[in-house]
Amino acid sequence: MSNDYQKQTARKRTEDLRKLERELPRCCLDYFIAIESQTGTLTRLAYAYDLRTFFQYLSAEVRTFDGKEILSFDDDDLRKITKGDIERYGQYLTLYYKNDVDADGNVSSRELENAEYGKMRKLSSLRSFFKYLYADGRIPGNPAELVPLPKRHEKAIIRLELDEVARILDEAEKGENLSARQQKYHKLTQKRDLAMLSLFLGTGIRVSECVGLNIDDFDFSQNAFVVTRKGGAEVMLYLSEEVSQALRDYLAERLEIEALPGHENAFFLSIQRRRITQRAVENLVKKYAAIAAPLKKKISPHKLRSTYGTNLYRATQDIYLVADVLGHSDVNTTRKHYAAMLEDRRRSAASHTVLREEIKGAPDAQEDPAVD
Repeated sequence: MSNDYQKQTARKRTEDLRKLERELPRCCLDYFIAIESQTGTLTRLAYAYDLRTFFQYLSAEVRTFDGKEILSFDDDDLRKITKGDIERYGQYLTLYYKNDVDADGNVSSRELENAEYGKMRKLSSLRSFFKYLYADGRIPGNPAELVPLPKRHEKAIIRLELDEVARILDEAEKGENLSARQQKYHKLTQKRDLAMLSLFLGTGIRVSECVGLNIDDFDFSQNAFVVTRKGGAEVMLYLSEEVSQALRDYLAERLEIEALPGHENAFFLSIQRRRITQRAVENLVKKYAAIAAPLKKKISPHKLRSTYGTNLYRATQDIYLVADVLGHSDVNTTRKHYAAMLEDRRRSAASHTVLREEIKGAPDAQEDPAVD
């Protein structure tokens, strides 16, 4: 992943964070400054969105504040927030409405909702914020600490089986079951799509890592390429011959395309000759997965990553290798996300357990008089 792409991404996140900071009370800016050395810009940006939602809730739903301008919240207001306010905020997050104002000043309302994970994340952000406020002496107690996080029910891990992996690659290569309109575009993107799906299924990289790849990140003489992991660490990964061939086939075509200025070194391009976006990749995966695995409705690039991790574990039985290749800093993260990989081993345990085995030719067991 090029330094230019990283710098562009970091700059955009910083600009978005500064824009949000101008919509939030001063205490939020002080909080972001306090946690800057321990967090990345993306984390602080997520906190900023969550805190904006919280202050919008206080202004619109809590009688104590009754329409108060968000920018005017001060420490006196923070001290008035109760445990009950935060508990009701958790209920509010299930379904709420947000007003948007366009460039012409027109107001429109959007319906928003959060499932378990969304509620947990927003309440976790709030806990971190109130922990800072309390430690900094701005509030006499920490009401957020008294509100338990909602229980998160584990979801079944969705991944592709081996026959589905073959089908999704076949569809990307041939496009036989695509609609007429899809087939028209498929002629332009066939090699790119096959290369990208092969890369996901053959290396388990993240979608953010995929879209950031540049031409000079690859060394096909070694069947290797470099990715920049979360946190900025660069790691070299290796390609199977099958994946390498798909990528080389696409690269030969890619080098004939004149990319738009600023996108000349991007490996994967959109039809518009720009670096492909994460959203475009997600739609691409969804399109082919709908044909290869029609009963699995939520196949995403991350599910292809899960598929790779599962297949690698089944082949090697080495959880540490899987964690290393996937870029997990803690093997427990791998165990959590790929716990279902252990199912095969648990099932195999049954074949090694014999409780009553008939011994051919052996005399019937006699009752032991010494046993009471």
